[in-house]
Amino acid sequence: MPINPPMLENPAAPYSQEAEEAVLGSILVNGKALVEVMPLVNAEDFFMLRHQYIYQAMQRLFEAHKPIDTLTLGEELANYGQLDDVGGRVYLIRLINNTPTSTYAAVYAEIVQRAAVRRKLLAAADNIRVLALDEEKNIEAVLSGVTSTLEVAMNTRSADTEKMIWAAVSTYYDEFEARALNGAVPGLPSGFRDLDALLGGYQRGDFIITAGRPGMGKSALILTIAMHMAQRGKRVAFYTLEMPTAQLVERMISMTGGINVQKLRAGKLSPAEQSRVVDIMAVVSELPMMIDDGSSLTPSQLARRLRRMQYHFGLDAVFVDYLQLMGSDAKLGSRELEISHISRSLKAIAKDLNIPVFAAAQLNRDLEKRRNKRPQLSDLRESGSLEQDTDIVQFIYRDEVYNDDTEYPGQAELIVEKHRNGATGTVSLYFEKSLTKFMDSSVSRIDLHDL
Repeated sequence: MPINPPMLENPAAPYSQEAEEAVLGSILVNGKALVEVMPLVNAEDFFMLRHQYIYQAMQRLFEAHKPIDTLTLGEELANYGQLDDVGGRVYLIRLINNTPTSTYAAVYAEIVQRAAVRRKLLAAADNIRVLALDEEKNIEAVLSGVTSTLEVAMNTRSADTEKMIWAAVSTYYDEFEARALNGAVPGLPSGFRDLDALLGGYQRGDFIITAGRPGMGKSALILTIAMHMAQRGKRVAFYTLEMPTAQLVERMISMTGGINVQKLRAGKLSPAEQSRVVDIMAVVSELPMMIDDGSSLTPSQLARRLRRMQYHFGLDAVFVDYLQLMGSDAKLGSRELEISHISRSLKAIAKDLNIPVFAAAQLNRDLEKRRNKRPQLSDLRESGSLEQDTDIVQFIYRDEVYNDDTEYPGQAELIVEKHRNGATGTVSLYFEKSLTKFMDSSVSRIDLHDL
């Protein structure tokens, strides 16, 4: 029977034979150790081929509710014609003899996992080199390929991603206690009293669409929410695909200081107002907020930038203004399919980074033909997948946009038409046009919709 273990192709790749043997030996000493190890390593994380065979056999025995020992493991390997390949029962006994305790099984598994990540990164580096040298690919295709390669390389298992129910309940209890004792909003607050009461704040992992016809104030609303979060110390990224950074900053100064945005834009300010603007600039510049006004942003570009930002600085929320101005990572034959790809990607980003992702969206013109011009889900432009992918869809309606002689100047309705995890309803807000800013309405009102 062969004693020298068969290996994978590159013997110079990083691995720890001792750690791999200790993991398998720990499981043979105490079969329950497999429960600790499985969330940390896959069979492919073992470098030595015979260790992959042994670990796979252990997993099969576990799934079949059979004990794991040298006898059952030897029979399982023999049934797959692999017993001789791993070194026979002699090697299985050696694993036990070299592992006096199973106490540190998870520690050994982490060593195996780290070595596996290093091997994946080395393989990724080789693939990236090939991509970079392929001059027939445009740079966006190359960058997309690099991102995919790195995502595969870093798709490691972690004990943090798989939780026993008691751990999940314990985490929830901490959140429940904070709400019960402190009256805290469970999600990230919008800054609007009635909206937070309706939604309970915006939840991490949610994809939120804020939609309306042109001139309704989509950009103003999501910027107001972003600033509310930033003013409360939340780290926010704002991607403005329609408005240049200077104009966005101008709006932020107007909102913060209550200075008419038209006067600010024209520079027609008194010396006292000019001094106040300088003071406001100092306040705004301290906000934990990043602004990006690059055009034709694609989902893969956004994902790369956000991962880098989250790694270096931390990240609590992302805003995109607006969705239909985003580019697609691939030509899919129609803009509807591209929008579907973008919306699915934004939801994936929210879930992967565990942050709420907000996107403004344009509505189609069909509602202009109706007598009642309040938006509904069917008005979402270009793709029904927007409704499917989102956790929250909120529409803005201001009667004064359609009626110059409206009885409700400045009044706005925020219509929460979809809320995957809670109630829907309409919230009253007030829009101060001179500041391009939404505020709580003087009349507190939430009309709950039928669920």
